[in-house]
Amino acid sequence: MSGKKTKGSGAGAPGHPDSEREGSTSVGRSGAVGSGPPGRQTRPIIAITDHPFKGTAVEEDAASAVGAELRVGNCRTPEEVMALTRDADAVLNCYAPMPAAVVRALEHCQIIARYGIGVDTIDLEAATTKGIKVTNVPDYCTDEVSDHAMALILGWARKVVVADRATRAGRWALTDVVPIRRLQGQTLGLVGMGKIARRLAEKARVFGLRVIASDPYVSEADAAQLGIHLTNLDQVLATSDYISVHAPLTPETRGLINAAALARMRPTAYLFNTARGPLVDEMALAEALRAGSIAGAALDVTPREPLPADSPLRDLPNLIITPHIAYYSEEAQDDLQRLAVAEVVRALRGEAPASLVNRAVLQHTPSLADQA
Repeated sequence: MSGKKTKGSGAGAPGHPDSEREGSTSVGRSGAVGSGPPGRQTRPIIAITDHPFKGTAVEEDAASAVGAELRVGNCRTPEEVMALTRDADAVLNCYAPMPAAVVRALEHCQIIARYGIGVDTIDLEAATTKGIKVTNVPDYCTDEVSDHAMALILGWARKVVVADRATRAGRWALTDVVPIRRLQGQTLGLVGMGKIARRLAEKARVFGLRVIASDPYVSEADAAQLGIHLTNLDQVLATSDYISVHAPLTPETRGLINAAALARMRPTAYLFNTARGPLVDEMALAEALRAGSIAGAALDVTPREPLPADSPLRDLPNLIITPHIAYYSEEAQDDLQRLAVAEVVRALRGEAPASLVNRAVLQHTPSLADQA
C-alpha cells in the first residue's frame, strides 16, 4: 500500500487494522478460535498476521483450493506475530511488524506476501537468508494515490480548505485566501519517480504544471520520455512550487525531508506526502509551518499513526491531514486482497511469484543454520 495501507475507512474506523485492535488469535477452517498456532500438521498453513478487509472470503477460498489451514490474526506486536506464524508455510502481512527475529523463527515458511506496495514491515535480509520469498502488490492503487496527491495539490492551490474554514467561521471574504496564483506554469517537484509519481505527473501536466523530479535510479532519458525534467534533490527543493514525496522508506530515506531540506524550499512552496510518514521529519515540518518558512503542507501519512494527541502537527492551520486513505477505493481494495492471496497460492503450488521483492532469494540456498 502506499502502504499503505488502510481500507476506505481511516485509522480508528471499523475494519481498519489500527481500530480497536486486540491481540492475535488463530482461526482454523472450522472457525474455532485458539490462543496460538497448533502443532505442525500435514497440510500447509496460511497465516494472516492482520488485514484491513471486510472479510477473509478470498483467503478462505484460496486455502480451500490448496488444501491449507487458514489462521487469521490481528497482531500488533512481533511476539504476537511469532506465536501465530512460527509453523506457517505462507504468511500474509499488512501492518504487523515482522523484524528479523520473527522471520528467523519461521520454521516452514515459503513466502511472506504483503498486502501493499511497501515492505518496510518485513526484514528482507532475514527473509532472503532464510530462503523465504517476499512479494508485494506494486500497482493496485496507482490511480488512487496519484488522484489523492493531485487533490491535495489542488486543495492548496485553490485554498479550498482555507476558504471552507473561513466560511464556516462566519466570514465571506476574498481576503481569507489571498494570494492565489494560476496553477498553469507553476512547477511540481517529485521526490522519487515510481509508478505513482509518474501517474501524478501525467495528471499534473493536464493542469499545465511543469514537472521536475529527483530519483537516483532513473535516467534523464527515461524521465524525458515521460515529459519530466530529471534533476537533483536540491534543485527540486529550491525551485518547485509544489513538492510531492514518493520515495520508498529505507534506512537511507528515513527523515529525507528534514530541517535542512525544508530550509531549501521557497517560502511560498507546499509539501505533500502520500508515501510513508517517516520520510518527513515530524518536528522539523511542524517548526517550518509554525515559522512560515514554507507556505503549507498536506499529509496522508505521518511518522506515527494514528496521529497521537501530542503530535506537533495537530492544530497547525497551514497543514491538511488525511488519515492514510490515499490508497483506498473499493476497486483497489478488491485488487489488493486478490493479488496478494494469488501470490500465496502460486508459492504453495510451486509456481514463480508475479511480484517478487527480494530477487536475491533466487540465488540463495539457505544453510541448515539459516533454517534453524
